[in-house]
Amino acid sequence: MKPKSKVLTIVWSYFMITVASAIYAVGFNWFYVPNDIAFGGITGVGQIINAILPWAPIGTVVIILNIPLFILGWRLLGGHLLLSSLYAMAVSSVFIDLINSLVSFEPMDHLLACVFGGVLMGASLGLVFQQGATTGGTDLIARLLKLKISWLPMGKLLMATDLVVIVATAIAFGSVYSALYGLVALYIASLVMDKVLYGMDSAKVAYIISDRFREIADVIVNDLDRGVTILQGQGAYSGTEKKVLMCAFKQRQIVSIKKMVKDIDPTAFVIVCDAHEVLGDGFREYQQNEL
Repeated sequence: MKPKSKVLTIVWSYFMITVASAIYAVGFNWFYVPNDIAFGGITGVGQIINAILPWAPIGTVVIILNIPLFILGWRLLGGHLLLSSLYAMAVSSVFIDLINSLVSFEPMDHLLACVFGGVLMGASLGLVFQQGATTGGTDLIARLLKLKISWLPMGKLLMATDLVVIVATAIAFGSVYSALYGLVALYIASLVMDKVLYGMDSAKVAYIISDRFREIADVIVNDLDRGVTILQGQGAYSGTEKKVLMCAFKQRQIVSIKKMVKDIDPTAFVIVCDAHEVLGDGFREYQQNEL
């Protein structure tokens, strides 16, 4: 990568982290704080300390509590991820205290707060993780666990690490409803986060069984610019040898694929499945240590 391109990539990455951190702070101050909804992670611990010591700003508490975690994670995650995570943690914490000092949000219906708070928090964390950073706290713990449990989605890892803090926050608030609403918001946030991280990369895989497989394959390759793999199949009942076409394609091409197949062979048997994280020509490249 050219030096100029590398600089632009870094600048864009930190810009996205800044935007995501601002969204994170807005979601926390707007939906969680005024409604006493338990929040997981170190921010949730900050809620507990703030409830006991009202003079201690949540954002400042978060920064202080994160210091030992960043020291712990330095050797395992490397300099770049730790620096970007330190930046995301600092910016989100500063935004939390800044917004809290400027705006007083009114309480609202708790279910609305859970839904929209979960969406904002999940989307912001997903954007931060996309840039190879975390906001510290249990986000950082989840990122460390991802090194050992690579098959588990980040949203699920984060949800598991946040459960204990949510229960503790609810105890501090003296309300079981605070924990229950917190669990609902956390579940929504984990779904949205995984959608941001993995769902945007969704594709489709089609399995096509037809006697006119060669014509179909030629059209897919030449007209739709998609690769096709010809598999050897056999009918279990008839014992007849069959050719099975396997083709990965973008979501937007599904209508064209099905129409093209049926125009060539109305009797063709077509199976279309969801596919995620498709690597290779026409899709995306593999990146080491990706989420």
